Order: sequence, then C-alpha cells, then structure tokens
Amino acid sequence: MKQIPKYFPLIPVFAAYAIMFLVAENMEGMWQLMSMLLFYCALGQAFNVFMGMTGYVDFGYVAFLGVGTYGMALSITRLVQYEFLGAWIIVIGFGLAMVMSTLLSMAVGAVALRLRGAYFAIATIGVNEGFRFLIEGARIWNGSEGMIFTADLNKVLGRDTAAALCTYWADIMVLVIAALAAFVTLVYMRSKIGYALTALREDEDAAKVMGINVTKYKIIAFITSACFAGLLGATAWALKTPYVFPPEVFEIHYTIEAIIIVMLGGAGTLLGPVVGGLVYGISKYYLSIFLPGFQLLIFAPVILVIIVLFPEGIVGMMKAKTKGTGMARFIV
Repeated sequence: MKQIPKYFPLIPVFAAYAIMFLVAENMEGMWQLMSMLLFYCALGQAFNVFMGMTGYVDFGYVAFLGVGTYGMALSITRLVQYEFLGAWIIVIGFGLAMVMSTLLSMAVGAVALRLRGAYFAIATIGVNEGFRFLIEGARIWNGSEGMIFTADLNKVLGRDTAAALCTYWADIMVLVIAALAAFVTLVYMRSKIGYALTALREDEDAAKVMGINVTKYKIIAFITSACFAGLLGATAWALKTPYVFPPEVFEIHYTIEAIIIVMLGGAGTLLGPVVGGLVYGISKYYLSIFLPGFQLLIFAPVILVIIVLFPEGIVGMMKAKTKGTGMARFIV
C-alpha cells in the first residue's frame, strides 16, 4: 500500500486516455480523430523515454517504427501458410517487431551513443534514409514494391475479424501501448535508472565522475524507446493499413512530429507527451482542414518560440505553478 502514492502521476495520463476512448465510443464521427490523437500521444510517450530522459535527439527514430511495421508484415505474410497458428501470427508479429527494433537500436546505438549532442543528432539523421535505400536497393522484403497483406489477414482471421482488427482493435492496441509506455516511464523515473538518466542529462561528465555508468543507462533508454516504437509501427501502421511501402514507413517527418510533441508538452515529464500529443494532434487536424499542407511550416516557428521562452514545455510551466500544492503529486 505504501507504494501506491508513487503511481499517482499516472492518474491524469490514464484519465486522458480513458476520456479519448469514451469520446470515440460514444460520439459519432469522432473515432478517426481520437485514434490519431492516441497515436501521437503514444509516439510522444515512446520517444520521451529516450529524448526526454537523456536530452539526446534521435533524428532516426522513425526507422524503429518502420522495422516494427516490417516485423508484423513478415509474420503475417510468411506464416499465413501455417493455418494452425491462427491469430497467433499477430502475437508472433509483435514479438518480431520488438526483436527487429531492438536489434536495429543495438546496431545504431553501438556507434551513435559514443557521440554527444549535435554529433549524435547528425549521426542518427540518416539512419531512416539509409535503411530505406538498403531495403529498396537490395530488394529486401520485396524492396520498393513493398508488401500488401490484406488477403493474408482475411485468410487467417476471416474477413469480418480482419476488418474489426484494422478498424477497431488496432486502435485499442495503440491505447494499450501508450499506457504501457507511460507506466514504464514512471517506473524508470522512480528508480535508479531515472536518477542516473537525469544526472547524465544535466551533466554527463559530472555523472561519470560520480561513478554512474552513463553508457549502460543510455543503452537501456535507447532500446526501451525503440521497442515501443517497433510495437507502435506494428500496430498503428501494419495492422491499421495492411500494407507497407519503404517511402511511407521511413518518412522523417514522423520523427520531427515526435520532437515537436515532446518539446511542446515538456521533455522528461510523464504528462508532457500526452499534453503535447493532444495539442499537436488537434492543431494538425484543424490546420489540415483550413490550411492543408502548412502544418509543419506553422509548427516550426512555434517550436522555436517554445524552446526559447518555455524550454520546459506546457507541463514544465504547470509544474512550476503547482509546486507546493496538492496538485504537484499528479503533475510529473
């Protein structure tokens, strides 16, 4: 029972997710908007595990979503002939997505995590494009032709179940991933891992002098963040739209969106990715109606203003205003 108060910060996060689910379920025409908001919240939560807690900006992050998408696609297309597996190919797809994103993060991290600051950002900026051209050039997994597996899903699950998976259950899985990412973030924040990551984010050299194995903790955060990205790619992309094409799943603007969400909400905070995801998602939705194609152009100067005037984001400001009050235990 003494451990329960440390989970209080999850209450506003889970409440936001519950409200989104209830709005989608009970208000006609809101499911698409709510599913998009859930995706951005989950993307922010996953990205925040590394960027928010270490201060390192990974411009190649979308590559982990991309390989996760391929993990699910490979499981469905390669195992469809084994009919006795049934829905287990989806479970295997999640496992494969996690394994592939973990292996890629270990390969990238082995090189990039030896660098710091701008050098790390530059080293990761070409990861997604490099992986995309490797797949297309070497014709791996059908190369540039991509993979379409709608018929395979229908064969394994039946047309009605496959349709329900794509239009409903995939969004529920995104909700679960977002909640799980928030829970893991809080566990990290309240453990030795979180304290070590906070120390290296503030001053990496000083953290080393204090005896903290900064490389070990950076790798933990990097792989954890990549795993959630792989799961998100397998769910929000592979299952919702049963096809995968390299130019779409390795598009760098998803990384830019993740950075905006985390910076807007508050890097390194638990509630920040949810607030950032909601503000960014709603703004993008309405900008796409009134000013289509100008979303990122508008958000670029906005994020510059936020970095200069409000470096701790919206939740950072909320934390400062509620410090010393009863609300402080819920806003982390």
